[in-house]
Amino acid sequence: MTVLLIALGAAIGAPMRYLTDRFVQSRHDSVFPWGTLTVNVLGSLLLGLLAGLPANAPLTALLGTGFCGALTTYSTFSYETLRLAQTGARFYAAMNVLASVVAGLGAAAVGLLLAQAFS
Repeated sequence: MTVLLIALGAAIGAPMRYLTDRFVQSRHDSVFPWGTLTVNVLGSLLLGLLAGLPANAPLTALLGTGFCGALTTYSTFSYETLRLAQTGARFYAAMNVLASVVAGLGAAAVGLLLAQAFS
């Protein structure tokens, strides 16, 4: 049953990642990967929130592993950062790393704090 919940969450998270990425990126005329940054920060916020709630194992499998796992993307973050560096946009590459780490950790902390405040 757990594997099915993970698959269901991923089936929703992956298309949401694609659609959100395209929506956000289409509104920026920049080589900076705003779409990937957005999905990773949103996923970090949701996972922080989930971590702070008294969630049961099935809900954690569905939302944490499945949905957040498919919504967020470390591989695309890595690829886009390397691509920026290789094309000479080293400043954007460095800012992508810095922004992703700081905003991702910050969003997870905010999610955790929100969950604790409402629990």
